[in-house]
Amino acid sequence: MKFQFVEQFTVRDYECDSQGIVNNAVYLNYLEHARHVFMLTKGVDVPALAKQGLDLVVIRAELDYKKSLVSNDKFYVGINFSMKDRVRFQFHQSIFRSHDDALMVEAVVLGTGVNERGRPKVPREIVEKLMS
Repeated sequence: MKFQFVEQFTVRDYECDSQGIVNNAVYLNYLEHARHVFMLTKGVDVPALAKQGLDLVVIRAELDYKKSLVSNDKFYVGINFSMKDRVRFQFHQSIFRSHDDALMVEAVVLGTGVNERGRPKVPREIVEKLMS
């Protein structure tokens, strides 16, 4: 599969639960970190936008767990960005184990921008940067 962006990771011991596998909630951290790095590489600085009165927020996350990562596994997160409608965007993200490209997690994360008055807003210039 072709992705707009790929970020590499390694599982750390403390991310695993008592079964020796990555805790399901940790996958959300991996996905979030990959999204933030992706946006930075596209020139979208989330903390700077917040200081300007625009918060980019997640409004829904749907994850399908396929297999489990374990300590020291190397893996990568692939991202594709698209607009769902005028004020909502979505990240299609997949996590793959590096040594065999096994699909571990598929996710769709839906978000929007919220202005200072709490109204949804996604400026065109941000969309253009993330689509390029």
